[in-house]
Amino acid sequence: MDLKALIREIPDFPKPGILFKDITTLLGNPQGLKYTIDTFAEKCADLAPDYIVGMESRGFIFGAPLAYKMGVGFIPVRKPGKLPAAIYSVEYQLEYGTDCLEIHQDALHSSSRILIVDDLIATGGTAGATARLIQQTGCELVGCAFVIELKDLNGRQQLPDVPIITLVEY
Repeated sequence: MDLKALIREIPDFPKPGILFKDITTLLGNPQGLKYTIDTFAEKCADLAPDYIVGMESRGFIFGAPLAYKMGVGFIPVRKPGKLPAAIYSVEYQLEYGTDCLEIHQDALHSSSRILIVDDLIATGGTAGATARLIQQTGCELVGCAFVIELKDLNGRQQLPDVPIITLVEY
């Protein structure tokens, strides 16, 4: 399936000069969404994660159904103030500024194998910050999976040396 044909490009969003990759058109296509989750499950099977970790908010969209498909747990990584129990947190650089991510301290057991899932890797700030959160939990990061990779932004450089799976590259 040609996933690129299902991803709409929006010029000058969220600011001039950015060509935004809009996944809402992929999400609205039942065959495209099924293909995306099924392909992730197939490509990630050998990584044998115990949990999928998805970042707010588009990582939830792909991470939760992938966890279901693979028969593993799903753990959300949230923005500040959204998680009610004790948290680990990390501040990181975005393409357009800084932000912070949090995970519950009791969400994972230190022997767990973790797969990070998100819609897109650009500069790698969000995924890199999430990898640092996983390190704080003492878990093993076994890989990262993204629907889209913007290759020219070199986001992989922000990630640890683990398998990185992408379905579409620009």
